[in-house]
Amino acid sequence: MNLIWFMLLLLLHFGVFPYGFSQNVSSRPAVVNVGAVFSFDSTIGRVAKIAIEEAVKDVNSNSSILHGTKLVVQMQDSNCSGFFGMVEALHFMETDIVAIIGPQSSVVAHIISHVVTELQVPLLSFAATDPSLSSIQFPFFVRTTQSDLYQMTAVAEVVDYYGWKEVIAIFIDDDNGRNGVSALDDKLAERRCRISYKEGISPGSGVNRSEIMDLMVKVALMESRIIVLHVNPNSGFMVLSVARYLGMMGNGYVWIATDWLSSVLDSSPPLPSETMDSMQGVLVLRQHTPDSDRKRDFFSRWKKITGGSRGLHSYGLYAYDSVWLVAHAIDAFFNQGGVISFSNDSRLHSVGGNLHLEAMSVFDDGMLLLQNILQSNLVGLTGPIKFNSDRSLILPAYDIINVIGTGSRRIGYWSNYSGLSVVPPEMLYVKPPNRSSVNQQLYSVIWPGETLLKPRGWVFPNNGKELKIGVPNRASFREFVSQVRGTDTFKGFCIDVFTAAVSLLPYAVPYRFVSFGDGHENPIYTDLVTSITAGKFDAAVGDIAIVTNRTKIVDFTQPFASSGLVVVAPFKKLNSGAWAFLRPFNKYMWIVTASFFLLIGIVVWILEHRINDEFRGPPKKQFITILWFSLSTLFFAHKENTVSTLGRMVLLIWLFVVLIINSSYTASLTSILTVQQLSSHIKGIDSLKSSDEPIGYQVGSFAEHYLEELGISNSRLVPLGSPEAYASALLLGPKKGGVAAIVDERPYVELFLSSQCKFRVVGQEFTKSGWGFAFPRDSPLAVDMSTAILQLSENGDLQRIRDKWLMRSACSLETTEIESDQLQLKSFWGLFLICGIACFIALFIYFVQIMPKLCRAAPSESVSPVSRHSISGRVRRLISLMDEKSDHSNSGNKRRKVERSLSDTDKELESNPRR
Repeated sequence: MNLIWFMLLLLLHFGVFPYGFSQNVSSRPAVVNVGAVFSFDSTIGRVAKIAIEEAVKDVNSNSSILHGTKLVVQMQDSNCSGFFGMVEALHFMETDIVAIIGPQSSVVAHIISHVVTELQVPLLSFAATDPSLSSIQFPFFVRTTQSDLYQMTAVAEVVDYYGWKEVIAIFIDDDNGRNGVSALDDKLAERRCRISYKEGISPGSGVNRSEIMDLMVKVALMESRIIVLHVNPNSGFMVLSVARYLGMMGNGYVWIATDWLSSVLDSSPPLPSETMDSMQGVLVLRQHTPDSDRKRDFFSRWKKITGGSRGLHSYGLYAYDSVWLVAHAIDAFFNQGGVISFSNDSRLHSVGGNLHLEAMSVFDDGMLLLQNILQSNLVGLTGPIKFNSDRSLILPAYDIINVIGTGSRRIGYWSNYSGLSVVPPEMLYVKPPNRSSVNQQLYSVIWPGETLLKPRGWVFPNNGKELKIGVPNRASFREFVSQVRGTDTFKGFCIDVFTAAVSLLPYAVPYRFVSFGDGHENPIYTDLVTSITAGKFDAAVGDIAIVTNRTKIVDFTQPFASSGLVVVAPFKKLNSGAWAFLRPFNKYMWIVTASFFLLIGIVVWILEHRINDEFRGPPKKQFITILWFSLSTLFFAHKENTVSTLGRMVLLIWLFVVLIINSSYTASLTSILTVQQLSSHIKGIDSLKSSDEPIGYQVGSFAEHYLEELGISNSRLVPLGSPEAYASALLLGPKKGGVAAIVDERPYVELFLSSQCKFRVVGQEFTKSGWGFAFPRDSPLAVDMSTAILQLSENGDLQRIRDKWLMRSACSLETTEIESDQLQLKSFWGLFLICGIACFIALFIYFVQIMPKLCRAAPSESVSPVSRHSISGRVRRLISLMDEKSDHSNSGNKRRKVERSLSDTDKELESNPRR
């Protein structure tokens, strides 16, 4: 930037400008001068020049704006040069220019923005799309078109919509190109995509075909087949031509061009067939302008003006609207009492010398005019013209078109409001924004190579590079993966699965295995996975467990083997014994069951005592009745009849509970007496956590970290490196320097138990995971390998590979997990809860029924008046009332006696028919 100001001062020193002046004009002058700087002989400039001229005519012919003041636009050609653009801008500064329209080049806009900021002249650019042109740095810069920030967001969403992860960016190596690609990189990163390779093209006209050829040869050797082209027309057509020559416009490639190509297609006469052939299937973005009657009328008028020799692109529409925006702002400026006046900056005089800086005038009310521009709210040919808080036009949107044949076809739209859609954005603005993936839609595309099949977006690079695949060089459990002694080859279950999956891919995968570990001790698998992120390996193949901390740094394929941590412990065989009948229930189950037997007897006795003679009598008899009644329900052999409804309800529920308990006890006892039982003092991971005994784990396994997370001290963890070490440590036990149990993944344990019949799995598997192959984040190969693994599983090849390497021996066929064979209270607490609630409800209703009787009952004369109202007195009265015989019991007992008498008479008649 210092160099730019040095050039400015150098020009002033050589007398480019005459001596300056200061002048004041009336608030409504006859003429208002506005400058315009852009390249006349360019795709944008050729259209913008005509559009600006027509806009000036329309403004001056409209009496409702400016009210007699004539708008004059002085246009200067910048020749797409920052130097000449600055010179022309400084020419404007010696006249009474109140605003400048342009430039089209972001490079020129950067330079001129410094000048207009100092001299307070608003700069309205209809084509400078560089996202780094910030209103914070350049407060007098106003962008009247859409920023490339939104265009790159649209490109990123298209890439993400089709599921691609990597793109190649080719751009013009200037401010606009570099900053645009930087914005694209940021937007791709938000969607877990990235630019895998980017290359700039010289912005000058001196670039030749050989340079482009060298560039495209490098691109052809890359893995990604998604190419984003953010260049100018001259370089862009040369890139497409070379790409076609190299066969890069065929199947598998995707080309996405920014709006430079749509500007050419919209404004130029029909392009040569050779040029059109070089862009078949290309996706192109175009700034979206809503359809309207005014826009259609202007297009008809445009055809008459140009005679059909030149089309109208979106930048031409923005140039037209920029003139109207300035005119409305100047009109509001005058209505607010603004005066067009210029004055010299005293700081310029202090420089001294013969630089003639006094020729540069500062627009006194430039800030007021700028505020009117930013507060504008009108509708132009491009739609609503209104600025948001960061001085960008509201509602940015783009058309997405597909080049086909001699023309193009629109396949959808992108808007910052609702994303990708096949409906025009203005129809979606009236609805709530919906950015869900279901609502992101585009029409079908004819891709390069004239195919409707979506390209995969990547291939293995044709540069002879092989994938370096890290493989753990195991010292134990070598059936899973192992290095062949004295060679660089590997074998094992995991290797066979990988090679079988690779053979199913629709393309060749060059790779070579690289050993990880010394072969004397199992390597640390987390270090193997980390080596992928460090770039040491392109992938990792082996018995790699898919765990959370690893999925954060790499992508795994579909699991090809289920896994999970289990506990292995020694066991002993149990004989049935004399006390085997107590083993079906644990002690808590026995206690609760016995308690409920007693509780039910008491509850039924309370409910039946007043009305049922069978539950009355001396205290000793009543106690025996309670015990006998409750225990006899176990065999449904109780002889006492229940009379009350509440008693029958409680008994019915209890009999159902007894039925379930009896059936479960019988089944469990049968199993204990008929099936060989195995026992271990270790019941699972919970019993290991609560003890202080040492625990073994496999060297290199994630089990160590997992057990520490469970709260098990590292001092209790013992690393073991082989199945032999497993067996030795388990046989020694914790008292002799061994371990109480071993925690390892199920595949290793199953292989270990296939030859070790003295140990068993205890408890349940307490983690669920699997084994997969690891690839870098967002690797497309991981997706294709997952599909291949699923195919192996479906066609049975995966099981056949497993049987080949992991076939169990006769010992493992007898393997069963040791679990607790006792019935737990937790399996029956629901039944006991229901029974307890029934007892509570029955007792509650019972006491509600007798409470009125308690209140009406006359207290005994022997009870003193003081104790009559005490709590103990009330309790004694309640007990007395509960023990009192109800009249209902007499009639009930008499009826039962009559029924028994009749029953006895019938039996006697049957036995003696003569009587």
